[in-house]
Amino acid sequence: MAEITLDVCRLQAFAEVGYQVANGGGAHGAMAALRRLVPLDAYEFVAYDPATRRHHSVVSDGHTRIDRDAAEEYAGLEAYRTAMATRAPVGMPEQPGTERYFRRHLAPYGWRAGLTAPLFLSEGRYTGLLHLATRDDFPRLTGELVAAASPMLAHITDLSRCVIDPVGLPPDYRVIAFDRRGVRREVPGRETSAALREPAVEECARAFIDSRELSRHGLWLDRDGRWHEMRLLRAGVGFQGTLQGAIAAERPCSLPYELTGREVDVLTRVAAGDSNPQIAASLVLSVRTVTTHLEHIFAKLGCDSRTRLTTKALAEGLCRLDA
Repeated sequence: MAEITLDVCRLQAFAEVGYQVANGGGAHGAMAALRRLVPLDAYEFVAYDPATRRHHSVVSDGHTRIDRDAAEEYAGLEAYRTAMATRAPVGMPEQPGTERYFRRHLAPYGWRAGLTAPLFLSEGRYTGLLHLATRDDFPRLTGELVAAASPMLAHITDLSRCVIDPVGLPPDYRVIAFDRRGVRREVPGRETSAALREPAVEECARAFIDSRELSRHGLWLDRDGRWHEMRLLRAGVGFQGTLQGAIAAERPCSLPYELTGREVDVLTRVAAGDSNPQIAASLVLSVRTVTTHLEHIFAKLGCDSRTRLTTKALAEGLCRLDA
């Protein structure tokens, strides 16, 4: 069996794998670099979606992508459990229990050997699998090299990574992402909160995704009666950000300008263009009470017209997003 040796050129190729992943080269760029180290004829990346707890093929070269059922079939094999336990690549078909899978999904393409590596990020989070196939036997040290590259390659199958990086948000914001279907996804490196898991937040995020707005900023009252400053930002989620989505971010707050909760309700309706009678009907108040609230709001915000009041409220996020 041939053996892989390391020299300066091969070390450069190994470094190129990480460079391609980090700088947008993606799966094909990274694997072109890896092929300078490991002779292989085909590969396939299978992503693990933590939101649905299922595997599915996302990109391949050398053969057509294997469908989702096949990806889930492999996840049911003892070889998968072995790979997860050892975090090391597992060979096919010599690994017990992989013969049938190999015959069904790889042998028809003429492959003689397969290698499947579990992909874990450096912090230990599992993101998916990398299947390799060749018409000849893999050289010695192939498994070790692929295992060494797997923390870099794991970023390719990280479905929780968002295209819009919420790093611009202050660190005290808690964050979660939604795709257009309403599937909730945690954002790596950011804390989440119970408020962000309320069904109303999902509904608000989906409505925002369907709008033409780039962002929203406002106040949110949670089910326990606590106020939060909430921001919604557009994001691409899923594999390479191909699903339309949004990032919802919040932090607890007290109401600004010494506003009361009812005054925030009135201010939100003013910013929506409602008249005093419409506000009264919407909030089940008398017109006189609405007028009194507005007098207090004008004084607290230092505005002398509804136009200026609306401009200030929208610019500073003083309206309720859940209204």
